[in-house]
Amino acid sequence: MAKINFGGTVEEVVTRKEFSLARARKALRNETIAILGYGVQGPAQALNLKDNGFKVIIGQSQKFKKDWDRARKDGWVPGKTLFDIDEAVRRGTVIQMLVSDAAQKQIWPGVKKNLKPGDALYFSHGFSIVYRDQTKVIPPKDVDVIMVAPKGSGTSVRRNFLSGAGINSSFAVFQDATGKARERCLALGIGIGSGYLFPTTFEREVISDLTGERGILMGALAGVMEAQYDVLRANGHSPSEAFNETVEELTQSLIRLVDENGMDWMFSNCSATAQRGALDWKPAFKKATLPVFKDLYKSVKTGKETKRVLSVCGKANYQDRLGKELAEIRNSEMWQAGQAVRNLRPREKARAISKQTKGVAGRAG
Repeated sequence: MAKINFGGTVEEVVTRKEFSLARARKALRNETIAILGYGVQGPAQALNLKDNGFKVIIGQSQKFKKDWDRARKDGWVPGKTLFDIDEAVRRGTVIQMLVSDAAQKQIWPGVKKNLKPGDALYFSHGFSIVYRDQTKVIPPKDVDVIMVAPKGSGTSVRRNFLSGAGINSSFAVFQDATGKARERCLALGIGIGSGYLFPTTFEREVISDLTGERGILMGALAGVMEAQYDVLRANGHSPSEAFNETVEELTQSLIRLVDENGMDWMFSNCSATAQRGALDWKPAFKKATLPVFKDLYKSVKTGKETKRVLSVCGKANYQDRLGKELAEIRNSEMWQAGQAVRNLRPREKARAISKQTKGVAGRAG
């Protein structure tokens, strides 16, 4: 493992230099990787593993026709590389649980029944294992239990793989029944195209991940954007102006500077007026949101958030409810303005984005 200084704290990480793709292929040469679920993470991890030369099959319920049809469109063949979930578990030696957290609870009895001694049970989130008192996902003692958690959506995992960049992932071993759990885990992390891998535990991963998703990555970002947009509109600014000052400049310019070289780099590449205002107002925003983040962290750690997920997301009508909630966002003035702004971007750029997206969704490798 390589030792890297992260802001004064030295951490050990695994890069492609320490654990090469050739080593990963050797470690998994006799394995059949069964990807359960072809929704969010499933397609990206399956296609990346396949493109990297691993033996991959898909387990997907035909009841979810959209996901089954997507798998077929991506080149997986029913009866050869595409099976129902129980059959995929029987055929696989590495079982990747990539259905939603709520669905993992529902399919677990069938998965457990078809596991074989020496199999590896793989997760990309610590949810089911850490909160097993709620999910009832309790693995038998004769299987490895491992995790590789990419720090991005399935779409980003695939896009970064196709670009050659990779996406960073955390990894953990919860149970080592075979003596080779760590080797299997790292091999799978490299196989899905991770840029580098950093160690964690199932518990630390799920707490940080649930906090991040509900916080700055999604919930806080969406809420703060809506607040600023509403204030600008209430004071007479046009939808175009409000959206550009709230979202477009962030996503198309400033956040890219942060990605390149950090927040201070972004500040230093803005006007003196912008710098001064940002530095002056940053403490106020931190003070206002810190109590919210503390409450959020407590809600995650105590299991309140997982209880909510299992209760709501496991209901039969959940997809209908979700569709209505997402439509409310999509049909709001703010995001309708966003659609209009995106349509006005230069056509060459729009075509490039469209072409890249099609490659992510449709390429079987």
